[in-house]
Amino acid sequence: MPECGVATENHAPLSAVRLDVWLDVACLFRTRSEAQKACKGGKVDVNGQRAKPHRDLRPGDEILITRPLGHRQHVVVRHLEERHVPKARARELYDDRTPPPTPEEADMRRLARLARAFGAGPPARGTPHRRDRRLLRRLRGKT
Repeated sequence: MPECGVATENHAPLSAVRLDVWLDVACLFRTRSEAQKACKGGKVDVNGQRAKPHRDLRPGDEILITRPLGHRQHVVVRHLEERHVPKARARELYDDRTPPPTPEEADMRRLARLARAFGAGPPARGTPHRRDRRLLRRLRGKT
């Protein structure tokens, strides 16, 4: 199996890949559109500068991703891929240089995870379901 970013019979070696594509292929975001939203929202920095989704990424570039709860993930690009690869190979595309969380940060994450599990998260979005609509009608005094 060829190493990531190395020429094979089917394609030449990659010199640059779109940032949003690489973030998706490297499994740092679930989807490409999620990666695009993060870039457009200013959550992704490349080499110390805010990055747009169409920015070309090259090996050696440093990426800083701001995650929820102020957590920041720092990765360095090792190899380029523009097509999805198995997750084990996707982890080889970058070096994760994120420092381990402090004990306080670990406690905060654990509490946030528990709060989400018990439904203390944000309210549900969208239109109410049948049961919710009936309850709302009763509360308003309508039948």
